[in-house]
Amino acid sequence: MERYDVTIIGAGPAGLTAGLYCGRARLKTLILESTIPGGTLRWTERVEDYPGIEEIGGAELAERMEAQTRRFGAELRIEPVAEVLWQEDFKVIRTEKGEYEAGAVIITAGGEPRKLGVPGEEEFTGRGVSYCALCDGPLFRDRAVAVIGGGNSAVEEALFLTKYASKVTVIHRGREFRAQEILQEKLFQSPKIEVLWKAVVEEVQGEKLVEALLLKDIESGEEKRLKVSGLFVFIGFVPSQVKGMHPKHDRGGFFLTDEWRATSCPGIFAAGDIRAQPVRQITTAVADGTVAAVAAERYLEEHDLRLPA
Repeated sequence: MERYDVTIIGAGPAGLTAGLYCGRARLKTLILESTIPGGTLRWTERVEDYPGIEEIGGAELAERMEAQTRRFGAELRIEPVAEVLWQEDFKVIRTEKGEYEAGAVIITAGGEPRKLGVPGEEEFTGRGVSYCALCDGPLFRDRAVAVIGGGNSAVEEALFLTKYASKVTVIHRGREFRAQEILQEKLFQSPKIEVLWKAVVEEVQGEKLVEALLLKDIESGEEKRLKVSGLFVFIGFVPSQVKGMHPKHDRGGFFLTDEWRATSCPGIFAAGDIRAQPVRQITTAVADGTVAAVAAERYLEEHDLRLPA
């Protein structure tokens, strides 16, 4: 069984950053990823809010992060993790190909936005369908867009989109929002926002980019076509599940951590979107990965688990 100082589960921005810092600290580091390094960043068309880089394609930024992490010595393998077994000393990480041991584990497996599951949604993701107004809102300057949802996130993102879009249509299947009253007041006062109650999206339509939504009134069954250039979906976020461990988490399944990104299981850290936090951005993921890496090194030293040089 191969043994590492640190094993990182997930190679999105948080995982790659953690790998970078662990590698620079001369820790024997393994990053395990189930699909392709970069996470959801790979599918982001353009990134305009990463400090120091005015504009860059998401895939290119992911590739740069991966290359830099590898350059500092972190090993990256495409192996889905099946289970993590916590022990007081070396933790066991089981994949589809074998088993590894590590003194510390950093979980950066992220998650994904909850999807509508309608025709056209997957096809137009990154081409008009988005799950992050902060990331993609500026791309829809002077265009009509739609927002799906009724909670705080949906209302906040709809308000944010008014900075760029010519019109924002909020589509909600209920008769009232779940969002805080103060947010609702701002939304109803905005001249750019229209609300469609008791409606659901049946299909996302277009050629190369989103052109319209097929909507259905859930009471009358009447269908109509709404012309928009963008669809922003905010109906929840689903964290990835890591079997074998039982650290404390919130109601949504997100890991609860302290300021050092340590979970309730000693030696297990969490960073990025899988951690309970109010904001999920590339910059917050990178910050999380940095803190978790420094904390993991400190944990290894304090518990005499660092491998001989």
